[in-house]
Amino acid sequence: GGPAAAPAGAGDAAAPAESRPTRLLVPAIGVDTGVIDLGLRPDRTMEVPADGSTAGWYVHSPTPGELGPAVLAAHVDWQGEDGVFVDLHEAEVGDAVTVQRADGRTAEFVVRRVEQYAKEEFPTQEVYADVDTAQLRLITCGGEFDTVAGSYLDNVVVYAELVA
Repeated sequence: GGPAAAPAGAGDAAAPAESRPTRLLVPAIGVDTGVIDLGLRPDRTMEVPADGSTAGWYVHSPTPGELGPAVLAAHVDWQGEDGVFVDLHEAEVGDAVTVQRADGRTAEFVVRRVEQYAKEEFPTQEVYADVDTAQLRLITCGGEFDTVAGSYLDNVVVYAELVA
């Protein structure tokens, strides 16, 4: 299926003009981190941050606060240490998410849902498709770790919507 219909009253916040994200805060799960730029790998998949200490903004998505789904990704762990999104799976509907931007403005979001998907069933269209409100997606790995492949079997995706 496509993106869920926006709840009543959604999208009332005015979207600020384009400006790259510089900091991400999700107080309920202890996230307060800088944000780097992420592009595409040669295989056309999204890059991931080079370490576990920062989140990355997918530069081919809208900037947080613009119309559409801005995408930020971070590691759940990195070389045996907790990553920025170690507790992303514990985010709850209603949690506040703040993105500070290079223009000095902030985009305030609220979590609308949290999902976990098997990587081979990742809903690319639902996560990245155009929407008619300013939204945010936070993405990390989750589920069980496959020691042979050296990666997690699932992805955790937080869907949030601009409120201020």
